[in-house]
Amino acid sequence: MKRIIETDDAPAAVGAYSQATSNDSLLFTAGQIPLTADGDLLDDEPIAAQTEQALYNLDAVLDEAGASSEDVLKVTVYLDDIDDFDAMNETYADYFDDQPPARSAVEVAALPKGVGVEIEAVASLE
Repeated sequence: MKRIIETDDAPAAVGAYSQATSNDSLLFTAGQIPLTADGDLLDDEPIAAQTEQALYNLDAVLDEAGASSEDVLKVTVYLDDIDDFDAMNETYADYFDDQPPARSAVEVAALPKGVGVEIEAVASLE
């Protein structure tokens, strides 16, 4: 059975999607962008700060589902400029400092609201 995950500690969904869904075994998060729960968009901040906010949002969604970064199995990072990879990776490495999950990082033509990074994850709830 599908369960919808919602928290006020991360930005509300602004379209026809949920912050995350779960079948009580796996958790699938929506892509998290550098938007605060209060609605402040960090699109003009350096990519490290944008990555930090996106990971903060991811952490809030994981927490609401009863998971943590240690439960994350796979992450996909979308960058609007692959030249930002090193700065993103440095911040990302601080977040997933022990036994990091599998990850893909890809450059895309554009991201929602003109941000530089979007991060989604799949986590285990078992």
